[in-house]
This record gives sequence, structure tokens and C-alpha cells, in this order.
Amino acid sequence: MDVLLVEDDDSIAVPLADGLRREGFTVTRAASGEEALAAPEADFVLLDIRLPDVDGFTVCRELRARSDVPIIVVSARGEEVDRVVGLELGADDYVVKPFGLRELVARMRAVSRRKSGPRDDAGELKAGPLAVDLRAHRITCDGRELAVTAKEFDLLALLVREAGAVVDRERILRDVWNTTWYGSSKTVDVHVASLRRKLGDPTLIETVRGIGFRLRTP
Repeated sequence: MDVLLVEDDDSIAVPLADGLRREGFTVTRAASGEEALAAPEADFVLLDIRLPDVDGFTVCRELRARSDVPIIVVSARGEEVDRVVGLELGADDYVVKPFGLRELVARMRAVSRRKSGPRDDAGELKAGPLAVDLRAHRITCDGRELAVTAKEFDLLALLVREAGAVVDRERILRDVWNTTWYGSSKTVDVHVASLRRKLGDPTLIETVRGIGFRLRTP
């Protein structure tokens, strides 16, 4: 797996790159945001936020606009607002420095597994007016195709798979964002609100106060 490591601090980047190579990864380092955006497309991106030129959040947004490459933000900034912003901009996970190499590698592999995506035998999930084509990565509602982001697709696919049942916020963060951080779930509400607008019927996704969300079935 080719990893793009975006980190300007040599004291962090050098040993981290060496450790990743020992784990079997190929590592390309970018010491600035501009270098990261100009680098060849990688299989995985480890992204620091504090960069000498372009803010890491901007890099994350631009990389996500280009592709669905897995991105883990690796930052010393552990405040709730930073985590929420990172996840909402498209990061798949957020790891706070200092961290252990084994934990980081485990998170990378978990994100990669999720990105490969669970598939059912038919490759399609259905519930009420919704049909989720897992292979083509398409969602239709009453035959109308929805323009959704990668995270919205994963979230709605999860709700369709569990149609009629309550899916708690912790599971949504774990399965969709692949994070074990439960300090806040504001990013979940933002994505649910966006899906409700795109579905055209906000009652399809019910809020179960204090627990999570449920896809309403006829």
C-alpha cells in the first residue's frame, strides 16, 4: 500500500515513515500542503493539520474532492471542534498525537476494510422507496437517483441495512467514520440533515432522542 505522509516535523515524520515501512507500507512524504496536493495519488493519506503553508483542513477538503482515498488526520490538535471539522471535511478517522504505531496501523487497516465495503450476495439493499446499489455505489429513492457524498452513502446504506431498527450514534461513528471517539456526534446530525433534504421526505429518517436514528419502513 502506498502511503502519503503529510508532516512537516522531521522528528515525527522520519521515525513514523521508518515504522510504516517496517510494516510493509511504501511511504512518500510531503512536508507541506502544496507538496501533498502535487503528489501522485496514493492508496492512503496520513495528514497533519498544522502545515507551514496550506492548512491541513484545506488539503483534506481538496483531496476528498478529487477522490475517495482513505484519509486519517494525525494531529496534536485534539479539541472537539477540530475533530468535528476534520470528519465533516471527509477524513475517515482522527488520531491525536502522541500515538502508538500499532494503534495507527490498526486504524489504517480498519479504514481500508471499511473502504472496501461490506457487500451482500445481491449487491443491493432495499427498504421502502430506497434502493442501495453497493457495487455501483448508487442510491435511488422512488427511482430517482440521489447525489450523495461518500459518507452520506455509507450512512444511508447502514440505515437501510438496519431498516426499522434504531442505530445508535456510537455505531454510526464506528461503522461510517471508523472512529472510537464519542465526545460529540454533531457530524452525524449534519449528515443526517443533508440526507433528509436530498430524500425530499425528512420523515424517512427518524430521530430517536438520546439514542440515534431509524429508517422508517412502511
